[in-house]
Amino acid sequence: MPPRLPFSLFFIVWLTFLESLALDLVHVPLTRRSGAASFDPNREALKVKVKYGFTDPPSRFRRATSGGVDVTNQDDDSSFLGSLSIGTPPQTFTVVLDSGSSDLWLASSSCTNCNTNAPLFQSDKSQSFQASMGADAEVTITYGSGSVTGIVATDTVTMGGFTVSSQTFRKYHSFIPILTATSTQNLLQGAISGLIGLAFPPLSQTRSTPFWLALLNANEFSAADMGFWLARAPASSNAAEVPGGVFTLGGANASLYSGDIEFLDLPVSTPSFWFQSLSAVTVNGQSIQIDTSSASTLSAIDTGTTLIVGPPTDVAAIWAAVPNSSPSRISSGFFRFPCTTQVNVTLSFGGKVWSISPQDMNVGQETPQSQFCLGGIITVGSTGSGSGAPQWIIGDTFLKNVYTVLRASPPSVGFAELSTLAGGTGAASLRVVSRCLRSIDRHT
Repeated sequence: MPPRLPFSLFFIVWLTFLESLALDLVHVPLTRRSGAASFDPNREALKVKVKYGFTDPPSRFRRATSGGVDVTNQDDDSSFLGSLSIGTPPQTFTVVLDSGSSDLWLASSSCTNCNTNAPLFQSDKSQSFQASMGADAEVTITYGSGSVTGIVATDTVTMGGFTVSSQTFRKYHSFIPILTATSTQNLLQGAISGLIGLAFPPLSQTRSTPFWLALLNANEFSAADMGFWLARAPASSNAAEVPGGVFTLGGANASLYSGDIEFLDLPVSTPSFWFQSLSAVTVNGQSIQIDTSSASTLSAIDTGTTLIVGPPTDVAAIWAAVPNSSPSRISSGFFRFPCTTQVNVTLSFGGKVWSISPQDMNVGQETPQSQFCLGGIITVGSTGSGSGAPQWIIGDTFLKNVYTVLRASPPSVGFAELSTLAGGTGAASLRVVSRCLRSIDRHT
């Protein structure tokens, strides 16, 4: 029997091993725009309506021929961002991470109406920039907060240490927010320069391969996974940007989740969104009857949507289980409830049951000084009859409570309990312990 290590030496080896995990995978630190005072529920509802086709975009915008894609979290309540660089030599930008769309775009130096606080891409300073030519070179995408028109182009893109040398993206020269040009609540706030879509090619308005899939196709990943820890901002913080978690390309960060990741295959044959099927909901321990037909439970797992959105009948049933709740007369699609009420909701997608913290179910007072608060599960109307349209959008209200893994092969979504390191109640994954023990064995 090999001699046992003293506990102090074991602890040092343990810490060294945890630090070495970062060498196996690429982890991208995230920031989160916070500050509930600026949360505009009506604007959030409008954005998700346009993104998922619940309604037409405002008439002042020209809708893209293939439909609108909305970025919903570019306000002071919940935007999860990452850093990437484009060009030769590289220019660095902060972009929204959006698993509900598939295009990568940046505001360029020729943009006539962009937020001047954000870095703008200067194509004339990139030796590898190539603009597309022809009738399809200029394209417009409509988002819930506005629209972007630009030139489809290619350039070198690097994120988290990975590089794609011919990634199609948009060099935007026009930006028109839904709100007036004098408002600060527009599509690009603060230092945000664009968006990176992390869904599948059928959602791409540029007909391009998403950045993550280009890396996977080039065998750059050790695993066909993308991992997300989306951390909620401290309630005491008034900072515009605070640490917001970790986005991992090519795998999952085992120190951020507890136990095993439960993977469930996508319930569609041709992936577009990262779909799951919502099978069960409870409110304060009470089972809620929802429509469980296959078409009615199709749910898009969307890091770019702040709230949870569902069909009107099902959402009404959920809030009927909360005492003294009622539809908001001020914010369409929202329900209000006494601010002193703790709302405990669980969701299941055919496997484990996942809890949502009451603090995420409460998105703030209906009006200043009101004793009623708005809930984090809303409805924005009925979708069309299209077979690929999600009926539920599972946004950050849920995703902040789990560790999420998007797996390309087989196409599936995985959830796991957050570890204590990530603000959960569980220990780090047993895989970490197992790998640590194997590391010790190799050195004894």
